[in-house]
Amino acid sequence: MLDLLVPTAEAGPVPVVAGEPVLRALYAVPSGGSHVRGNMISTVDGAASGGDGLSGSINGPADGRVFSVLRSLADVVLVGAGTVRAEGYADLALRPDLRAVRTGEGRTPEPGLAVVTRTGDLPEQVLTARPSPWVVTVADAPGLPRLRRVLPADRLVVHDGGVDLTATLEVLGHAGMPHVLCEGGPRLLGAMLAGGLVDELCLTTSPLVTAGTAGRVVGAPTQLDPPLTGTLETLLHGDGMLMARWRLTATAP
Repeated sequence: MLDLLVPTAEAGPVPVVAGEPVLRALYAVPSGGSHVRGNMISTVDGAASGGDGLSGSINGPADGRVFSVLRSLADVVLVGAGTVRAEGYADLALRPDLRAVRTGEGRTPEPGLAVVTRTGDLPEQVLTARPSPWVVTVADAPGLPRLRRVLPADRLVVHDGGVDLTATLEVLGHAGMPHVLCEGGPRLLGAMLAGGLVDELCLTTSPLVTAGTAGRVVGAPTQLDPPLTGTLETLLHGDGMLMARWRLTATAP
């Protein structure tokens, strides 16, 4: 069971109902224009993964429920190639009830998948999935020839000199996918945040304390200066986990 803590005016249990109307309303994407939402999980002591190096070992059913709803609301899931390889991405299949909601809205059953890679090294099951993923890479990527052979030309975005994330979002928006869910990894999310491209961050805090050397949810190479400011919009509790949605804005000088 999930319990809604914030906003307090609507606080109370959020039972599982087909189509998740309450959660979809809570996480509804603003209409008009583009919108980028990040979604990550961290332990109490700040680790973005468990001892196996994967985020799946620190999540749980409540987090999975919110995770599914966030995907159901997105037009496209944007993710880094390292996360795709480590977490075993293949397709973005949703629960049948959430698929039904999307098709009832005249949308595809699942969101699209867009992968950012500087090497072009992606698993075969991702490249051969149908519909084909969007792949964003650079002109000197070692794996570019393979990408050109496997992917439709309109699903391959190649940048000179480095990945341009602003241009990437524009490409996705022009393709009819303005609502983006960025699932990391930390380095991609860090670059998105540094570029001022993330409107809100959904962060689950797992009750686990793991210690060790796992990285943080944001892997920006330098500190954000000034930092972004988060305003808490939604807070849910379930299975010992806290699931917060933070609206991000530039910190006033």
